[in-house]
Amino acid sequence: MPIIGTSCNRSSMIDPFGRHISYLRVSVTDRCDFRCVYCMAEDMTFLPKSEVLSLEELERLCTAFVRRGVKKLRMTGGEPLVRKNVMSLFRGLGRHLESGALEELTLTTNGSQLGKYAQELADIGVRRVNVSMDTLDRDKFRQLTRWGDLDQVMRGLDAAQRAGLAIKINAVALRGVNDMEFEELIRWSHGRGMDLVLIEVMPMGEIGEAARLDQYLPLSLARADIAKHFTLSETDYRTGGPARYFRVEETGGRLGFITPLTHNFCESCNRVRLTCTGTLYMCLGQEDAADLRAPLRASESDEILDRAITEAIARKPKGHDFIIDRRHTGPAVPRHMSVTGG
Repeated sequence: MPIIGTSCNRSSMIDPFGRHISYLRVSVTDRCDFRCVYCMAEDMTFLPKSEVLSLEELERLCTAFVRRGVKKLRMTGGEPLVRKNVMSLFRGLGRHLESGALEELTLTTNGSQLGKYAQELADIGVRRVNVSMDTLDRDKFRQLTRWGDLDQVMRGLDAAQRAGLAIKINAVALRGVNDMEFEELIRWSHGRGMDLVLIEVMPMGEIGEAARLDQYLPLSLARADIAKHFTLSETDYRTGGPARYFRVEETGGRLGFITPLTHNFCESCNRVRLTCTGTLYMCLGQEDAADLRAPLRASESDEILDRAITEAIARKPKGHDFIIDRRHTGPAVPRHMSVTGG
């Protein structure tokens, strides 16, 4: 049996399959200023504020994981930058970068608020950000996000690059929607010195009128089509996440693929996800979860919290079971990605 860190030491967290848990993704809010068609229903019901952890509680939880060996923290949402005073959380966690306990503090954002916060993020020690953007067409962008403004996102990208932040563009591959834009997205992102990652749509949560089977595009097909226009060379580049990266010889840039359906990445999973309510999901695609809010609030000491974390990591499953086909058109799990920390 693997040895898992306990409350009386600072041992690394090792799950039952020998994987070292070194990466925590934290949803600081389930709220967002967009309503992307593959992520949310337009009339989303959000969590009552009373159920959401305070920023101080989130900092304490993240610090407990850093103490246990987490080296990478990613703030997500919803849209993390719409949470009031969220920069106080980034500033609090930035001290772990200064001490060397944490190797990277980063975030995934829709880019809408980067114009406001990019420089402050860079000053705190954030070095790169992921920006979710699925199309360069303004009208299509509005349709996909329902409420989003592409020009505002572009201004956010400009601000982030002025601040010296490295940017990775995340685009969800949607059949019949943006699959004809991949060549343009590659040339545009690489022309600005940004990586591009394509992601298969994931069956999480009810999303209203859009049917995921109609949205779903296997990235094996997308890669084959891209290879008609570009030369893709395999690389060993990794960022700690699940993307598999290729060098596009014609542009010199990197192109990544995240394939939770056609080729899952569970064998090397080093991640757990914490929601803004203090629920820890050991696997994106499984419903088993651990409540960390109760032990967090039970004592000012972290002993009870550490024990709860140890017990949760011991339940991390081998992998997820995402399927999308004509027999499996509904969500694999009922919660939306925005709740889990996408």
